[in-house]
Amino acid sequence: QVQLVESGGGLVQAGGSLRLSCAASGRTFSSYAMGWFRQAPGKEREFVAAIQWGGGVPYYADSVKGRFTISENYAKSTVYLQMNSLKPEDTGIYYCAAQLRGRVAASHEYDYWGQGTQVTVSS
Repeated sequence: QVQLVESGGGLVQAGGSLRLSCAASGRTFSSYAMGWFRQAPGKEREFVAAIQWGGGVPYYADSVKGRFTISENYAKSTVYLQMNSLKPEDTGIYYCAAQLRGRVAASHEYDYWGQGTQVTVSS
């Protein structure tokens, strides 16, 4: 079992920044790749970014490349999503997820999910 708890969401103006955190726990969490997804009202959940524990190559959705940065701190068991130059279309619930194996952008191939944290970007 892997437990994930997100934090750091909030309300920000367009052009602003937020940093999301995902605290992971569980006996084997280090074996999992970690992903961030988001879901806007009335839309499907979409991939944002992913990374492997231990400094693996990060992956990003085209819509966030150059603006968002995913990172991990194994000593703190935490994955971060630094979001800069936020746009209103970045609004949604952001979820942290853990995947033992599979395609990093495929939400249905993730094994564990956090409860989500709301991000609202005003224009």
